[in-house]
Amino acid sequence: MTNQTPARSTAQPAPAGSSTPPAPARSTSVRHNLGTVVGFEFGRTVKKRRFWIATLAIPVVIAIVVLLVFVSNSTTAASEDAQKDAAVSFTYTDDSGLIPADLASAMGGRIADDPAAALQDVKAGLTEAYFAYPSDPVTTPIKVYGADQGIFANGRYDAVATQLLVTAAKAKVGSPQLTAIASGNVRTEAQTFRDGQAAGGIGSVMPPLMFLLIFYVTLILLSNQMLNSTLEEKENRVTEMILTTLNPTTLIIGKVIALFMVGLVQMLVFLTPVAVGYIFFREKLAFPDFDLSALSFEPGPLIVGALLLLGGFTVFTGVLVAIGAVMPTAKDAGTIFGPLMALIFIPFYTLGLIVSDPHSPIVQVFTYFPLSAPVTAMLRNGFGTLSPVESTIVIAELFITGALILRLAVHLFRYGSIQYTSKLSISGTFRRRTAPTGK
Repeated sequence: MTNQTPARSTAQPAPAGSSTPPAPARSTSVRHNLGTVVGFEFGRTVKKRRFWIATLAIPVVIAIVVLLVFVSNSTTAASEDAQKDAAVSFTYTDDSGLIPADLASAMGGRIADDPAAALQDVKAGLTEAYFAYPSDPVTTPIKVYGADQGIFANGRYDAVATQLLVTAAKAKVGSPQLTAIASGNVRTEAQTFRDGQAAGGIGSVMPPLMFLLIFYVTLILLSNQMLNSTLEEKENRVTEMILTTLNPTTLIIGKVIALFMVGLVQMLVFLTPVAVGYIFFREKLAFPDFDLSALSFEPGPLIVGALLLLGGFTVFTGVLVAIGAVMPTAKDAGTIFGPLMALIFIPFYTLGLIVSDPHSPIVQVFTYFPLSAPVTAMLRNGFGTLSPVESTIVIAELFITGALILRLAVHLFRYGSIQYTSKLSISGTFRRRTAPTGK
């Protein structure tokens, strides 16, 4: 059914010539109605079993992946250590003259007089392995021959051959300090300055970028719910009844507030296991040992990051609610939903340019285009390339654009709430709004 007349929640004016005054708008109940909408939308969402399944699925999957990676890394490291320390009976020839006979003997090796005979012994199964060290191991590879023990077990031949040469080279140097320096095992301690003050370095980059992580996680978890917030009532054919008692603005704002509250719940569910695991089970789960004292929490970038997060959330929420108001079904809305969500990942394709040349034309376009501005601006804010003037412009743009889009979403929902069979014509809603009314 397609209804061309928007549903209204306030009382209609009295007919022309009537002595009865128009009924007053229910402004005193707006706050009560808003609270009712927020409570209803939030309650019905968190009471759904599929909501908790979807919410808990992410931390559970992450926990499983982390556990598998930990087990895999532990197994791989143990296998590599075992291969390095494996006792292999081998013969070798040394054209480099670097390997002492006593060191090779301690590792299970003996020198071979004839390379061809040594290789033949390996083929015949008389010797486990044969290593042929060239005169210049830097430019010429070591020839390693061994009896087949399986794909993974065969790796111990390379490990033993390499370990023998490395140990011999360290012994030739004769100085642990020179050996460490030659291996690149040196540390530096850098300090940079900005405007005469010590800059925070990488420690000042991480805290503002946390807002970008929250933005992505929130949109991934809530985007489908944002889209369906207005579609669900349309598909259930109940919007006409709802709008007889509720103003569309109150309904949409209530849904947006409820979505924000649901997002907070999901973020807490998502972060709580990580925090608990890090605080109480860090050693058992092999969490990286983060030095939190190295983080620099500068108020300016943190405030800008929080405002960019709220502004970006407002813009995308308004866009998704507007799409739901225009489209008759979730299937129809999905054709726009996919490309729209892809826009938030496009700035990452120019990450190198954002970091190295933030004032290039393409970065400037991404900084000020409303759908790419949140991600681009949060990246630039984290890396310290977003000036106060630019951050003010982008934040103002996001909040103004978000407010306008939400206003448009309310207008579209007013006209498209009971248009169940076809996509709403946006331009047609403005023409109908200005057209003269009559029976």
